Amino acid sequence: MSAPAVDAPVSPAVAKSAESVPERHYTHHDGRGPTVHRTNAVFVHRDISYLDVVEGARVLEIGTGSGYSGALLAHLTGPTGSVTSLDINGYLIRWANLIHHRRGLTHIRCHTADGVAGYPGSAPYDRIGAWCAPPLLPKAWVDQTADCGRIVSTLPVAAIPDLTVLAVIRVNHGRPEIETVTGGNYIDATPSPKPDLDLPGRWIDWETRAPEHSWVSIAWRENDDWHSSGARATLERLSNPGHAEDPAADAPWKPLQYWAASTADPGLTLVRLPDGMLFGHSTPTSAAALTQDGKIVADSPGSPSLAVVRDWITGWNAAGQPGRADYSPTLIPTSGPDGAGWNLRLSR
Repeated sequence: MSAPAVDAPVSPAVAKSAESVPERHYTHHDGRGPTVHRTNAVFVHRDISYLDVVEGARVLEIGTGSGYSGALLAHLTGPTGSVTSLDINGYLIRWANLIHHRRGLTHIRCHTADGVAGYPGSAPYDRIGAWCAPPLLPKAWVDQTADCGRIVSTLPVAAIPDLTVLAVIRVNHGRPEIETVTGGNYIDATPSPKPDLDLPGRWIDWETRAPEHSWVSIAWRENDDWHSSGARATLERLSNPGHAEDPAADAPWKPLQYWAASTADPGLTLVRLPDGMLFGHSTPTSAAALTQDGKIVADSPGSPSLAVVRDWITGWNAAGQPGRADYSPTLIPTSGPDGAGWNLRLSR
């Protein structure tokens, strides 16, 4: 995860566990070497605090990584509880099991598995913590959570990469209910290890790799044709825009993304170019986007997508520049190409 300010304090129980678990023994183990793309310990402690693990709890961890977070969970549950940890990377699993064993931890087991399906063999769980982002809240996780159990996971708020919140969810009688959301972003949950950790694991609709790597994600992908001409055209339009301007009003990157997501506009678009990211709007015939430094680019001065992006900025400012905490999160049941479960969406 990136390193903005932490939204919630670390619980005393997690802080005490962190004093007992040797972080660098896991993250920089002498036999295995350092774990690449590991989560900052500040966020590990915060997100485990949200889980509110008590002694004797049965915990499912999705995203074993270095093994450090699992060791913290095992310390919190104590020997009367249990931790089941999953990762798609067998190399990490084997090393985590070895390090746990050598430290004398007998109530944590790590398995190579697709965490989106959970691990029914050890269910039900009092707590499920996911240190990766699934495409939606999977039905399997809810089904495997005990009544009044808790799930903590980053979840998308739109079907494009990198637009997520960290959600704390309580399961009551088989129904998930959101307790709170805050900022958070983990690597995408995928069914197999990713060869390129800098490329999102889903919702990439076209990419080019020469002369430099670029990609595009369009929320209207289901309406594109079979050879992805709309996605390709969108990437080309934003790679070589016919119009550029400074925004007429303040347009910060992430708050405006949440605002745009709350409109549920099917034109939401994210682009990665060699010189940075773009977020905006597209259709089969138009495209416009904000750069991370606040510029607007578009296919033309009269672009319909440009009008949408301008309306986002105007609407966000007129609404008093709402932040993430100013939206109402809702879980919407769904079943489709991303599986069965609940989409998390923001509304005003």
